[in-house]
Amino acid sequence: MGGPKALLAAEGTSFLARACAALRRPGVDSVVAVLGAEADRVAREAALSPAVGRRVNERWRDGMLTSLWAGLDEAEGTGAEAVLVHPVDNPFVSAATVDAVVAALERGATIAVPSHGGRRGHPAGFARAAFPALRDADPARGARAVLAEHPDWIVHVPAEPDCLVDVDTPADLRDSLKSFARG
Repeated sequence: MGGPKALLAAEGTSFLARACAALRRPGVDSVVAVLGAEADRVAREAALSPAVGRRVNERWRDGMLTSLWAGLDEAEGTGAEAVLVHPVDNPFVSAATVDAVVAALERGATIAVPSHGGRRGHPAGFARAAFPALRDADPARGARAVLAEHPDWIVHVPAEPDCLVDVDTPADLRDSLKSFARG
C-alpha cells in the first residue's frame, strides 16, 4: 500500500482513527491502539483521540498475534473481562456490528464474531476465559488457531457486509470507498 495502512484515509479520517472511533461504544470501557511498523509516525499522524490508549508492539515483525498479545497485556493490566480485536484494515465497521459483538460477550460468549454470508468478520470479541488460549496460540497461525481449536466457544453474530472489509491492495481501497464511504 506504500505505507502504513493505519494512515490510509476514508472521508478525511485515518483508518486507525476510524477503527478506534468505531469501538467507542456502550459496554467498551477503553480503546487501545497497538502500533507496530512505523509506530512513531503512526502515533504522530493518525489523529487519534486523546481518549485512545497507545501501546507499541516491538515484535510486530513476528506476526499479527504479537499485536494481540500486546493488547491483552493492556487489557489484563486494567482487569478487563473481554477484548475486541479489530484490525486496522477494516475501516468501515458499523456501530451495530460492534454493539452485537459486545452484547454477545455480555450474554456469556467466550468468543463472539460477526458473520455475514457464512464468513467471519471483525471485530472479534474474546472473553477472559479465551485469553490463555490466545497467549498459547502459534504466531504463524494467529488467533484463527484458537477459533479452529475451540469452535464450541464461538457465537456467530449476524452482521452486515461491513464486518468483512479487508483493505490489502489499492484496488481493495478503491472498491471499499465506493461501497462504504458515506461522503
